[in-house]
Amino acid sequence: MTDRPLVAGVDTSTQSCKVVVRDAETGEVVRSGRASHPDGTEVDPRHWWSAWEEATSGGLLDGVAAVSVGGQQHGMVLLDEHDEVVRPALLWNDTRSARAAADLVDELGAQAWADATGVVPVAATTVSKLRWMAVHEPDHLRRAVRCVLPHDWLTGRILGEAGARGGWTTDGGDASGTGYWSAGTRSYREDLLRHAVGDAGAHLDVPRVAAPSETVGHSPAHAGSGIHGMAVAAGTGDNMGAAMGLGLTPGDVVVSLGTSGTAFARHDRAAADPTGAVQSFADAEGGFLPLVCTLNAARVLTAGAALLGTDHAGLDRLALAAEPGAGGLTLLPYLDGERTPNLPTATGSLHGLTRANATPENLARAVVEGMLLGLADAVDRVRAVGCPVERVLLVGGAAASQAVQEIAPDLFGAPVAVPAPGEYVAAGAARQAAWALSGAASPPAWPVDVDVTVDPGDLARGAEVRERYADLVTATHPDAR
Repeated sequence: MTDRPLVAGVDTSTQSCKVVVRDAETGEVVRSGRASHPDGTEVDPRHWWSAWEEATSGGLLDGVAAVSVGGQQHGMVLLDEHDEVVRPALLWNDTRSARAAADLVDELGAQAWADATGVVPVAATTVSKLRWMAVHEPDHLRRAVRCVLPHDWLTGRILGEAGARGGWTTDGGDASGTGYWSAGTRSYREDLLRHAVGDAGAHLDVPRVAAPSETVGHSPAHAGSGIHGMAVAAGTGDNMGAAMGLGLTPGDVVVSLGTSGTAFARHDRAAADPTGAVQSFADAEGGFLPLVCTLNAARVLTAGAALLGTDHAGLDRLALAAEPGAGGLTLLPYLDGERTPNLPTATGSLHGLTRANATPENLARAVVEGMLLGLADAVDRVRAVGCPVERVLLVGGAAASQAVQEIAPDLFGAPVAVPAPGEYVAAGAARQAAWALSGAASPPAWPVDVDVTVDPGDLARGAEVRERYADLVTATHPDAR
């Protein structure tokens, strides 16, 4: 046991609450805990608090001096005048607000949104959910006095009464995913918020945006528990937390293969993409994090394995037994609709099926390629806003797949590095907590181990597969943006 300070990082994600305790100076993992969240696209936030309590039980936080929360982005948590939850939180993957998002874009124009906030509304965006509330549940919106994000809510609960006295806070990273805070100007666009909510939400308040290394308060001390009042850092969104946990440098692009898929990189300036594909987020260190998000990632592999009557290891074996290109089979992986391209009501489809290529091996290969091809497009979009792609860091549950590791470099057109398995959102949150605790000008430098690096083998063949996929997207969804 070290005598050096301990910090805790939290990842309150769609699926679970993970808490990792680390040495504040070296980043060494000391202990960890986790608990599940209920499935669904709307959740009572009280489940997040129950999961936090379960994950930190048994003395997990004993001796911890500071804590920070990384959380799923975009979720809409409405609170009344007593800070009670008005209705279950709508999460990022709830697509009922797709029409509301389209209306917002039609009303002001995609370029205007991109210029104002760097984010063109889609179903996932908080501002779209607020417009949906104004149309479909105006009475709930009238009851609400503020809108916070999932990480804001859990941070506030950890602070308890101290948080209520100090007021609700968020950070620039998470705020930049709302559609009414600009990473470029580091300020709220109250006009866009009011435009979205109309009269029903005219009184709606938003949390203060804390500085990246700020301590926003201290948690209550608990007698006999070993918790003596932790410093609570600002926290951030999950993608910003992962970037911080991985210690991104120029030339690195992260592809995260979890429930959703993301591609992002740190940048020195804001972007303004009127297609809405690249979202101009802030990072958790005062810079920028252009990001592309797809709705479909690891669960495509799960669905493919189930379709073939096998498990993930079996899917790997089958996929690697097929030739690149899957004999002409191409999967459009829009199993849950899609966010990029913006196709919330789309479904998945398999194209090019013949008697000659109808084998389990080719189908498995098409499943893996299909998932990765959507992310390869995302990497290209990040590259197009000025981020060099010298290495792709592959993280998330599906990064452990051998087939994914071997197929990805040719489709991404760059070497792929797979960091050692770890909770990188929680690691980034812990690193932010250590930064807040130290009062230093920059976060501590913690090492990140890389387990596997795979170089491209056949870029020409990868380009052929990508071209076929692009032609198929254009042919089947000509109006996709």
